[in-house]
Amino acid sequence: MSLAVRVIPCLDVAAGRVVKGVNFKNLRDAGDPVELAARYYEQGADEICFLDVTATIDERETMHEVVRATAEQVFIPLTVGGGVRSTDDVSRLLGSGADKIGVNSAAIARPALLGEIADRFGAQVLVLSLDVRRSEAVASGFIVTTHGGRTDTSLDALDWAREAIERGAGELLVNSIDADGTRSGFDLELIRAMREISHVPVIASGGAGALDHFAPAITAGADAVLAASVFHDADLTVDDIKGSLAAAGMTTR
Repeated sequence: MSLAVRVIPCLDVAAGRVVKGVNFKNLRDAGDPVELAARYYEQGADEICFLDVTATIDERETMHEVVRATAEQVFIPLTVGGGVRSTDDVSRLLGSGADKIGVNSAAIARPALLGEIADRFGAQVLVLSLDVRRSEAVASGFIVTTHGGRTDTSLDALDWAREAIERGAGELLVNSIDADGTRSGFDLELIRAMREISHVPVIASGGAGALDHFAPAITAGADAVLAASVFHDADLTVDDIKGSLAAAGMTTR
């Protein structure tokens, strides 16, 4: 686990607006992505994560203009995912100002894409985005989904994470669909399972709703904590979360 814990606001974007739902459903408008990213940067966010939640479903590229406009105002790493299908897509996003690229559905459809991205740009650029649901259909009890959580695969989440790391993924963004938007806390069992099989950083996502949810995620093995609605609704600030982590004896940036 890295020495300093990262706090990462996540902006799910659809049609140029930030949206948020529960269990990936019933999306509501949460604001302008560039304005929100700038706000979280001012609060002390360590990174910003943009996920274009309908790019894969709509079979289009992700939001280059939003990334470009954000990069002009926000001087921390930007991770961008959604609709990335080739190394050329990655190149264009990096050229627009992204620092890291999240890949999910396209890598499941063609796993060789992971190696192609890592070979061309380096593992530090490649984030495997895992949308995971609990399921008895696989040995670990956690199954991978695609298309914004709408479609189950036959992939065991732990097996797929191992393979992706071997192919060059430099980080795992692990999102619990069951916990997403519920504000009931991170799925600590999922985080522990991912920590056991991963030697690359693990970002915990899905379920953050209160200050006392964040430190347990780090104790479970996350290197970073990602949240959305608690920031968008101004219930918590980045500084609030860093304060709670510091109070728990954890080092933040």
